[in-house]
Amino acid sequence: MSAVPDGPVVEVVEYTDPLCPWAWGSEPVLRRLRAASAGRVVWRRVFCILFDDTDDPPPDPAAETAWYARYVEEITAHTGAPRAARLDRVAASSWPASLVAKAAEIQGPDVAERALRRLRETVFVLGRPADTMPLALAAVRGCPGLDLARLSADAVSAPVLERVRADHAEARRPVPEALTAHGSSPHPGAAKETADGGVRYALPTVLVRSPGGHRLVPGWRDYDEYAAAVASLCPGPLPEPSTLSAEQALEQYGSLTDVERRALTRGAWPPAHAIRADTGNGPLWLHPGEAAGHPATADQAGPAGGPTGSAAHPAGSAAH
Repeated sequence: MSAVPDGPVVEVVEYTDPLCPWAWGSEPVLRRLRAASAGRVVWRRVFCILFDDTDDPPPDPAAETAWYARYVEEITAHTGAPRAARLDRVAASSWPASLVAKAAEIQGPDVAERALRRLRETVFVLGRPADTMPLALAAVRGCPGLDLARLSADAVSAPVLERVRADHAEARRPVPEALTAHGSSPHPGAAKETADGGVRYALPTVLVRSPGGHRLVPGWRDYDEYAAAVASLCPGPLPEPSTLSAEQALEQYGSLTDVERRALTRGAWPPAHAIRADTGNGPLWLHPGEAAGHPATADQAGPAGGPTGSAAHPAGSAAH
């Protein structure tokens, strides 16, 4: 995920899932941490499979969806992250999105970041999780720089499947301190029980490792906790990440929530060329190059002309 730094290798392992609401809400601080630690650490993502194929289907899908929509709403009240105006269903499986996200890493870090972001947005902007392979591939279609034909082949290949299986297994071997994680966070991140009687990391969890030891930062935490964990194993404190102009940030990231643009940008907002996609509790801001192939702009009417989770329009126009 990043260039190998000089000196002893410090690895940052991000345990995540494309469809996890707490991981979605942690994007502002983790984007900031990646910017501050660039060139000093090797960053690796492990896809934990939040929604496993072995999970029993809900007896009442409509009731399950209503409950989960309220759960996501509670989480976004803490994180400030967008949520879809309407959730179509609870994801049936995290495997397709995780396979596509892992396959995108083969095409380089920039493509991987854009693809994973799109997969997260299927749930939390559109309200339609990418829980099948056709939906996951459709979600990333049009990502700048992405070779969709190559991705489609890689995502169903044996090597990528083995990598995600390895991620699934690694996530279920948490370090001992993950079992008793605590703190004042609404999501302190203690390891979760699995259906087969085991445990896995809570999502997100960041594990910082070096030859000198490791530091665990589980659950939803503020930036200073992550930065302190990385700095404790790096030679010297992390530099304060530089904020970008509105235009630079939108160019670099492709899409930004309001929480992210406050954390990562400086100056007036929004840029004149930004495309705004409305959600259930605030906007997602898109660069025109990202918006050109984004489902929030390509499918505003929703399936069969029905409502979708967002409406997109230029920043200077009135909201729909």
